[in-house]
Amino acid sequence: MIEAAGLTYAPAATLPNTLHALQVTELARDQGLHEQVHSRLMHAYWSEQTDLGDDEVLLDLVAEVGLDRDEAAAVIRDGRYSDRIAASTQEANRHGIHAIPAFVLGGRLLVMGAQPEEVFAQAVDQVRREPEPPAAD
Repeated sequence: MIEAAGLTYAPAATLPNTLHALQVTELARDQGLHEQVHSRLMHAYWSEQTDLGDDEVLLDLVAEVGLDRDEAAAVIRDGRYSDRIAASTQEANRHGIHAIPAFVLGGRLLVMGAQPEEVFAQAVDQVRREPEPPAAD
């Protein structure tokens, strides 16, 4: 299914610590480059077997899409986005999200973790079959 969609699935052999990637992504958000940086990092990890936990590699990747490398390095050093990342993590936890990846389908069904294609197919079918709850006033 992945290849049929024109995508490549070749994740990195190691599971990186992505705190620094989250920090530079927040910098990108503030500079209007979130989508570009996020897309580049996701493609690098999932399709190019790139270790996002390697700061030099991370800095090269974000610079490719226009984020200033020196400013990104400063963000990693000074941790200025740590509070924002912690708050976002706490908000996710309040909604029952305790792992990544986590997918919210149809705004109401949470699928946690990397799941086989069959699990997603069943979840999508479930969302399609069940009516949406009425909007809260």
